[in-house]
Amino acid sequence: MATRLLIVDDEEPILFAMRAYFTRRGYAVDCARERQEAEALLAGGEYAVVIADLRLTGTHGAEGLEILGLVRERWPRTRLVLLTAYGSAELEGEAMRRGADAFLHKPRSLPDVERLVAGLLAQAP
Repeated sequence: MATRLLIVDDEEPILFAMRAYFTRRGYAVDCARERQEAEALLAGGEYAVVIADLRLTGTHGAEGLEILGLVRERWPRTRLVLLTAYGSAELEGEAMRRGADAFLHKPRSLPDVERLVAGLLAQAP
């Protein structure tokens, strides 16, 4: 059975590229553009890894942090990656407090993201 990934980002080109990349590498990939859509997918079962953008609704949003908390509460074994173009030390600290396993700054190459995902999966219980 393929490893399940959930990718949450409001930018369609990013979702398209990540879905295509990870699907070609044998992952089962679901995508969501907003928090509610991600929550509905998460209600359907556990993912091995969730990659979430910090901001899904404009420049002041932080829905990615909310998604981290929800996933950590419901699926404690899921590995969590927060991806953002608006990173700061404070945000990174908050993401880690909420259970993130990694905090990545955009842009990031897909092979870099895949290496990180593979490393997190190798550490999973």
